Amino acid sequence: MKNSHKRILMILLRMGLGIVFVYASFWKIRNPEAFAGSVAAYDVLPFFLNHLVAATFPWIEATCGILLITGYRVKAAAGIVAALNIIFIVLLASTVVRGLDIDCGCFRQGGAKTPAWQVILRDFIFLAMAVSIFNYQRGAMFSRK
Repeated sequence: MKNSHKRILMILLRMGLGIVFVYASFWKIRNPEAFAGSVAAYDVLPFFLNHLVAATFPWIEATCGILLITGYRVKAAAGIVAALNIIFIVLLASTVVRGLDIDCGCFRQGGAKTPAWQVILRDFIFLAMAVSIFNYQRGAMFSRK
């Protein structure tokens, strides 16, 4: 693939992933109580930490999304997004193994529930996007003169 085509593809991936994370964070920031309920449904944290996660994670998602969209600190943002997706995948897989049938809390809380395997697949796609962006940024960083 030509460098210009690869660069355009990476910009599109970066913008798309950034928009997804900003959109996802918007609903969580707007209704932190509902998101705290979604976090609690995973049944992995003590009660008080559910609220702490609900108060902080959406802002991390929003910040990373904005950084990806603007192109500032892309490597760091992509690395954090990749780590978040790994956490999401592990947590969702744990709910499947434990037989929990919960709303993932990914976007709007209380909406139609998406099957866990579809959410895990979607998160693997987001993970692949984040890793691709991270690796492209790493290569771009080392190829500069």
